[in-house]
Amino acid sequence: MFGGADPDLEKAPQVGKTPMDDTSDGAVPGESFMYGNSVYAKLQRLAGKLSVEQRGVERVPDNERTDTSYLNISSMWLAANLVVSSFAIGVLGYSTFALGFVDAVLVCIFFNLLGVLTVCWFSCFGPAFGLRQMVLTRFWFGWWPTKFIALLNVLSCLGWSAANSIVGAQLLNAVNSDVPGYAGILVIAVCTLFITFAGYKVVHLYEFWSWIPTFIVFMIVLGMFAHSGDFRNLPMGVGTSELGSCLSFGATVYGFATGWTSYAADYTVYQPSDRSRVKTFFAAWGGLIPPLVFTQLLGIAVMTATTINGGDNKYQTGYLQSGNGGLLGAVLDPLGGFGKFCLVILSLSIIANNCPNIYSVSLTLQVLSRYSQRVPRFVWVFIASCVSVGVAVPGYSHFEIVLEDLMDFIAYWLAIYSGVALADHFIVRRGFGGYRPETYDQPDKLPYGIAASISFCFGVAGMITGMSETWYIGPISMKAGEGDVGFELALLFSFVIHAILRPIELKMLGR
Repeated sequence: MFGGADPDLEKAPQVGKTPMDDTSDGAVPGESFMYGNSVYAKLQRLAGKLSVEQRGVERVPDNERTDTSYLNISSMWLAANLVVSSFAIGVLGYSTFALGFVDAVLVCIFFNLLGVLTVCWFSCFGPAFGLRQMVLTRFWFGWWPTKFIALLNVLSCLGWSAANSIVGAQLLNAVNSDVPGYAGILVIAVCTLFITFAGYKVVHLYEFWSWIPTFIVFMIVLGMFAHSGDFRNLPMGVGTSELGSCLSFGATVYGFATGWTSYAADYTVYQPSDRSRVKTFFAAWGGLIPPLVFTQLLGIAVMTATTINGGDNKYQTGYLQSGNGGLLGAVLDPLGGFGKFCLVILSLSIIANNCPNIYSVSLTLQVLSRYSQRVPRFVWVFIASCVSVGVAVPGYSHFEIVLEDLMDFIAYWLAIYSGVALADHFIVRRGFGGYRPETYDQPDKLPYGIAASISFCFGVAGMITGMSETWYIGPISMKAGEGDVGFELALLFSFVIHAILRPIELKMLGR
C-alpha cells in the first residue's frame, strides 16, 4: 500500500519553504514525505531527484506560481488541437452525417465558437485560486458529489486518450500496412507517458514547440489537396433531415471543442494570481479556435474527394483501408517517401492531444478519495496510460462509432457541469469574490451539493429529451429531424434549476 494511516503520507513541499511548513489536505502537521519511510515517501523523494513534478491536487502557493507567459496558455491549446483527431472530427461531417460542404463548414465554425467558451472561462480560475479544475468543482457541487463528477472526468479522459491513439495508429498503418493497430497505439501511449510523467513544466514545454512541425505538414496537405483539384462542393441538403444532421454534427463538434472544460484550470494553475482574466480568457481562445477550425475545415474539404465518380478513387480506397490515415495518405501519395514521413509526423501529433488527457486524469483520480490522493500523481499517470491502451486496442476497428459516441457523451455531461457552474458563479456567488479558496479541502465548509445534484439530474432529463443516438431518440429530437439537441437542453435545465435551488439551499442549510 502507498499509505493507510502512515503519517509520512504528505504532499509535495512548497518551494521556498521547509517541508514542515505544509500541512494541508489531510497532512499531519510537522511531518513530511521528506523524512518518511513509506513507499509514498520514497517515491516522492525519487521524483524530486529526477525533477518530476511532485505536487498533486494540493493548492499551489503564490511562491510557486512562476509561469508568467500568456503564450504558454495559447501554445498549450494550439498544440493540443492542431492534431489529426481534430481533422477526424471534420471528416465525420460527410462520412457520418452526410452534410454538404457549406453547411458542414458553418456548423463547424458556430459550434466550435460555442464549445470553447467554457474552456476559456475556466482557464481564468487557475491563476485566481491556484486550484485544479476538479478541486474547484467542490465549490459548486460540494465534497461528495464532486467524486461522481471526477469519475465522469476519468471516463472522458481515458476515452479521449483511447480515441486519439486510434487515430495515430491509423496513420502509422497507412504508412506501413504491416504495422498493426495495437503497435501504433503503444507507440503513442509510451511517448505520452514519458512527457506527462514529468509533469506540468515538461507538458507545457512540449506543447510550446510540438505544434510547429504539425502545422507545416498540415499546410503541405492543404497545398497538395488544393493543387490536385479533387475538391467537390457537395450540395447543401434541405428540410427536416438536413436540420437533424446539422444539429447532430454540431453536438459532435461541440463535444470536441468543450472537451477541455473539465481540466482547463489545470494548465493555468501555476500562473500568478494577478493575471488579467481578460488576457487569460483570450490567450486560451487564441490557442483553441484557430487550430480547431483550420483542421476540421480541412477534414471536411478532403472528405469531399471520396465522392469522385469513375475510376479508382484513391481517397475512398484509402479511407476504407486505414480510416483517416488512409485519407491523408491519399493526399500525400504524390510525394512518395516524403509523404510517408509527413504521415509519421501527423501520427506523432497525437501525443500533444493526449498529454492533457493523461496528465489531468492523474489529478482527477486523486480527487476521488483521501487514499487515492496519497498515490503520487506520476504513479496514476502510468496506470492511466495502461488503461487507455487497454481501451484503445479493442476499439481500433470501430473508430467512427467510438468517436461519435464519445463526443456526444462528453458534450452531454460537460453541458450539465457548465450549467451548474455558470449559475453558481454568476447568480449565487456573483463573481470571483464569492469564493473562499482556502476551504477547498474542508468538507464542512463546502456546499452540501444537494442543489447541484438535483440540478444535475434535471440536466440529465433535458439531455434525454433531446439526445439522438442509435439506441435512443428523445421526443424533442424527433421534432428536430432526429437532430441531437441534448447538450443544449442539458445546459439550460441544469442552469435554471441550480439558479432556483442553490439560494434556497444556502438559506436553509447555511452553506
